[in-house]
Amino acid sequence: MSKSPEGGGPGGAGPWWWRRRRSALLDVGLAVLAALECAVGAYAMVEGRLHLGGPLALAASLLGALAGATLVVRRRWPAVPVVVALVFVPGLFGVVLLVVSLYTLAATWEWPSRRRRVVALSSLALAESFGMVLVTMLAPSPAPSEELPPTWVFVVLAALVAVGLTVPPVVTGLYVGARRRLVESLKDRAHGLEAELGLLAEQASERARRARLEERTRIAREMHDVVAHRVSLMVVHAGALERVVAKDPEKAQASARLMGEVGRQALDELREILGVLRMSEPPAPADAAGLAELAGLVEQSRAAGMAVSLTVSGERRRYREEAEQTAYRVVQEGLTNAHKHAGGAQVSVLLAFVPNGVRLAVVNTCPGECEPVALPGGGNGLVGMRERVVALGGSFEAGPEPGGGFRVEAVLPSRLAAPDLPLG
Repeated sequence: MSKSPEGGGPGGAGPWWWRRRRSALLDVGLAVLAALECAVGAYAMVEGRLHLGGPLALAASLLGALAGATLVVRRRWPAVPVVVALVFVPGLFGVVLLVVSLYTLAATWEWPSRRRRVVALSSLALAESFGMVLVTMLAPSPAPSEELPPTWVFVVLAALVAVGLTVPPVVTGLYVGARRRLVESLKDRAHGLEAELGLLAEQASERARRARLEERTRIAREMHDVVAHRVSLMVVHAGALERVVAKDPEKAQASARLMGEVGRQALDELREILGVLRMSEPPAPADAAGLAELAGLVEQSRAAGMAVSLTVSGERRRYREEAEQTAYRVVQEGLTNAHKHAGGAQVSVLLAFVPNGVRLAVVNTCPGECEPVALPGGGNGLVGMRERVVALGGSFEAGPEPGGGFRVEAVLPSRLAAPDLPLG
């Protein structure tokens, strides 16, 4: 037997098997009403029809009261009141017990897992009620001179009474039970959705945290690219200016002018990066660093005293903005490393448009007279370049050359090329 959805449990607030105190009060009230009806009916049957008074009538009344009191356990054992009602229905009493117990049976037993027991007990109650009413109607009348209606009339009336006693409580119980189970199912689904939404919120929070971390890393790379190269050029120019200011004022003036230009470029790029932080969707800058600006980048290093050359080969094509900017940053980082660690070295910048993409290399040869320049560095420039290139699907290598010197090389795939935009 299935436990009623209203039955008690470990978390119930009512006594015993009741979840709520009002459910216990309702069952006790119904049990008292059914007990009174059964007690009166049993006493009337023994005293009036069987003509057995005295102790037997009192015993039958007590037995009827106990039968009606079984409604107290209707939520815990719903079949017990039904069975008891079937025992007492032939005595023409126990109507309250029968109706309430059939309703409880249909409402509390799970359907369709226990449909056979519900149908069997309900059918037995219907048949018994029909037989009880029919026998009572066909019993010999104390006034035989009265004309009786046809037998089929009694059969129809008995059927109507039996159906009225059994079918409505069963149908109502089935409806209430199904509705109650539907509500419980919807509650369970709502709890499940709430837990799922909580999990999704946690995942979204984690994704947002990772996105913030990635954005901070990207901004840090951009800041490093801008500051390291520009400041390195300014430091180199400042050293050269210090050496030639007394000997060659015109050259010192040119170096100072170039330092100012480099400083303004650094400020412009820093302002552009910081502006991104203040805008939700910043527009792409029209003068974003790219492959077309490599010549100017090389010229700045040449003006700082570096012996640097630029070689371009292959059919030139324009690439997407992120690819062009990454390529520019790779060359910029290679020149910055040459400024820091290979003063006086011969530096070659190679830009080759090959069938599988674009290849960039910054190579410095150091025949023995190279001297490192005392420039600060965090050691993260090449690591950042590798991350940027690999994120675009390219390859990156950096390391010493066999004959001395250092090479920084990157290859960006051809799928990053902008469609139908060849450079003339």
